Amino acid sequence: MENTQNYQIDSGRPLALVTGASRGIGAAIAEALAEQGYDLIITCDGSMPDLMALGMRLENKYKILCRAVRCDVSSWEEAQTLFEEIGRLDVLVNNAGISHVGLLSDMSPEDWARIIGVNLTGPYYMSKLAIPLMLQNHRGRILNISSVWGNVGASMEVAYSASKGGLNGFTRALAKELAPSGIAVNAVACGVIDTRMNQCFTKEEMDDLKEEIPADRIGTPEEVAALAVKILESPEYMTGQIITIDGGWT
Repeated sequence: MENTQNYQIDSGRPLALVTGASRGIGAAIAEALAEQGYDLIITCDGSMPDLMALGMRLENKYKILCRAVRCDVSSWEEAQTLFEEIGRLDVLVNNAGISHVGLLSDMSPEDWARIIGVNLTGPYYMSKLAIPLMLQNHRGRILNISSVWGNVGASMEVAYSASKGGLNGFTRALAKELAPSGIAVNAVACGVIDTRMNQCFTKEEMDDLKEEIPADRIGTPEEVAALAVKILESPEYMTGQIITIDGGWT
């Protein structure tokens, strides 16, 4: 793993770690948290120039500290290396995710393992390493970015649906485990959001999809980010919830 700098932060401000933050929902959540006065550690696996540019922009605009770090969340070794430089943590946002569109019968075992590794094993690694830091202060927030397909499943996206369904179960179970320690665990189940993940669909397919949504439009990363901040600022008694944002679609 490569990191842009020593990323220990001790400014006295709350500190959040956001995975998969180089663009889309992750970048929007990082900015929303910066606006609220959080220092940040933001990660991605491949788009480091975008991630570093985001980090510099957030530091300059909101006068917070932001460290950009490359980390493959599906790698236990890289996750451990990431947390070696983190001495405290208030918020973990497990946003990193990938998709795969195609018939399950055509999907390779390697592709299946990669989807599960990033979307489900990654949140396990991040949470496992974050929890001891939160237990130090008997408080913390973990927010998992899930999908409506984790609730109902999607044809041609079996692995993605399975990973997000697993993430929802992970959220509910971990919330029960950590509630006595003052750590809230929740998830946002996103509908169709305007991100690069949807670039595999044609304009006609996206138009057809939009017609199915009662709100008659695609959601924005900023709307997901606004909801994420509200959840993170909610009382710790709200835990174990899978909150859907989909324009009334499902």
